[in-house]
Amino acid sequence: METQIIIVGGGLNGPALALAAAQAGFHVTLIDRLPIDTRTDPAFDGRSYALALASKRLLQGIAVWDQVAAQAQPMLEIKVTDGRAGQGPSPWMMHFDHAEIEEGPMGFMVEDRHLRRAMLDAVAADDRITHLAGETVVSQSVTAAGVTVTLGSGGTVSGQLVVGSDGRNSETAARAGIKRTGWDYGQTAVVCALEHEQPHHGIAHQFFMPHGPLAILPLTGNRCSIVWSESSARAAELAAMSDADFLSALRPAFGSFLGQIGLVGARFTYPLGLSLTTDLIADRVALVGDAAHGLHPIAGQGLNAGLRDVAALIDVLTQARARGEDIGSRQTLERYQQWRRIEIATLAIATDTFNILFSNDNPLLRAARDIGMGVINAAPQLKRGFIRQAAGLSGELPSLMRG
Repeated sequence: METQIIIVGGGLNGPALALAAAQAGFHVTLIDRLPIDTRTDPAFDGRSYALALASKRLLQGIAVWDQVAAQAQPMLEIKVTDGRAGQGPSPWMMHFDHAEIEEGPMGFMVEDRHLRRAMLDAVAADDRITHLAGETVVSQSVTAAGVTVTLGSGGTVSGQLVVGSDGRNSETAARAGIKRTGWDYGQTAVVCALEHEQPHHGIAHQFFMPHGPLAILPLTGNRCSIVWSESSARAAELAAMSDADFLSALRPAFGSFLGQIGLVGARFTYPLGLSLTTDLIADRVALVGDAAHGLHPIAGQGLNAGLRDVAALIDVLTQARARGEDIGSRQTLERYQQWRRIEIATLAIATDTFNILFSNDNPLLRAARDIGMGVINAAPQLKRGFIRQAAGLSGELPSLMRG
């Protein structure tokens, strides 16, 4: 089979890239190890994403946003506090309001099941995309003229470029000889969804506790998504609890501001660590999303960073084609790496530093971070900068994220 761009990995970044590339006029083959029925399961499993405003613009650009807009909850405010479970938050806090920027809500919460199905429906409707679901890649070979991947079923796909969108343990990266570096945080995120009595008013909360942060993120209706980072040992205990015991353990940290709470869907656990590749590219290979960078969820930037990779890569490939260049050449791919490398490194350092600074009970650090939050909250220009960062509006924006 002949194509132009081969994408390995069918999570969210892979289909987003396939749609963006197809709409830019490229012929694309998307290879996903999971069957289509698994990917499009409509059951709610508790997983949701905080999509920055810039990511929403990308989804509009690839004609997906209209399919999920009715299920998207705008994030109108973010409140960041520090404290201990059962003792309430510190009086020092940061409060970010979407009204402090002109563009609108900083972001939107969208459930995984809605976003994934909308993307796959759009993929199925585009005849420039060949979607090989339930298929694996077992090898890849590169020549001066192109790249060929061999499928688990025995077939081959040849093109000018292969893009790895296959997660932190990317086999695409490994086959290309791209190394990874990073470390484990000794933390695990417990992720689930809750229903509650009182309305959330579109407010997202980030409560920093000694063992890790608790994020309370608004979903449509009287529901919210929980990302509770704890020590790995404690997270294992939380995962093994009955629903009633889990809610009892959560309540001291969650508080009572939303009234009675109950679980909706399942609980998931995700070990937390920093994982970065030494390179974003190799010969005729580029990486996007978790295949290139796995970050702490402390700032909710995982999917947003991946979609920014997607948008940047499409800009680079489109410009190369317009110049008559080989889209898979090292010269072309170096532009993508140069564009994304500094921003990814900066984001990794920021999330790592925030986690170290906030996930401890050192009294000196507690005092320093509380004073710091108070200073930022009292400085309108600093707050505006943080809000624009959260909305994905800072730095050099790719075309699909400019709106």
